[in-house]
Amino acid sequence: MHHHRRRKRQEKAMLHVSPQLEFTWHPWARRDILTSPCCWQYAVLLNRFNYPFNLEEALRLRGYRTVFQGSLPHCPKSMKCYLSTTAGRMPSERHQVGNLKKYYLLNAASLLPVLALELRDGEKVLDLCAAPGGKSIALLQCADPGYLHCNEYDHLRLKWLMQTLESFIPQPLVNGIKVSQSDGRDVGDAQPETFDKVLVDAPCSNDRSWLFSPDAQKAACRISQRRSLPLLQRGLLRSAIKALRPGGLLVYSTCTLSRAENQDVINDVLNTHSNVIPVDITEMARTCSQDFSFAPTGQECGLLVIPDKGRAWGPMYVAKLKKSWTV
Repeated sequence: MHHHRRRKRQEKAMLHVSPQLEFTWHPWARRDILTSPCCWQYAVLLNRFNYPFNLEEALRLRGYRTVFQGSLPHCPKSMKCYLSTTAGRMPSERHQVGNLKKYYLLNAASLLPVLALELRDGEKVLDLCAAPGGKSIALLQCADPGYLHCNEYDHLRLKWLMQTLESFIPQPLVNGIKVSQSDGRDVGDAQPETFDKVLVDAPCSNDRSWLFSPDAQKAACRISQRRSLPLLQRGLLRSAIKALRPGGLLVYSTCTLSRAENQDVINDVLNTHSNVIPVDITEMARTCSQDFSFAPTGQECGLLVIPDKGRAWGPMYVAKLKKSWTV
């Protein structure tokens, strides 16, 4: 009985949302879904470098189905992701040196920025804020880039990134991936006009975790961080534009509902960079509407996935830009 009461108190504490963070709610967001971990869903991305045929069959028998295949023209057959319409998650595989993992658990919406990048074999690609490595793994499920540069500034997250790469990618390929620990805002000056594709999965006020505030002091700290993030995000985006070759594509993504970190950042860049043009991705939202719920962004180049009942994916903001040949 005491254990049951203690667990109930812990659950209440975990789900407490600080009143100081109320401004974060998007008018289209399902608050009950976003603040209830028991409602969250997890997709299963299969690893083509150690393909789990038996697991794939087991997932189908359990009612899982593929997502993206057939709905997006630029979704490669080599990328297989399965999802279920019910909440819950499979157990994660443990990291074992020398043994590649068979699958990666993720929020299915996090694959949208990867697919929007339309990576092709032989291209040079930069993952500017790469940790923990899920999107780098997904990029390598889509194509065989000629050069992949994964950058992560934070020391602890860099270790996490390297372990993820070692867990999913064969050693000969890992040896061909450049991993760096640079301030992302400096990469563009160091490697100007180098990459065909750039992914900026920017640090953000992750609304799945930031909304849970056990005390007012931590909430105040998070608000302070949240207000400073758009400046960092603009700096990362400017650096990414410098690193991108003319004609190349850039995808910016966050896992927040905050307009200041999403549309406002993109609008600022478009207003201050005459050599950057928006790319219409409204078709992606239309073709994926069966599996994801989208909120209006007021941008043809941007989409926003919001958690909904039975489709508890996101939040995930995705914007697509192109660098023109003229300044």
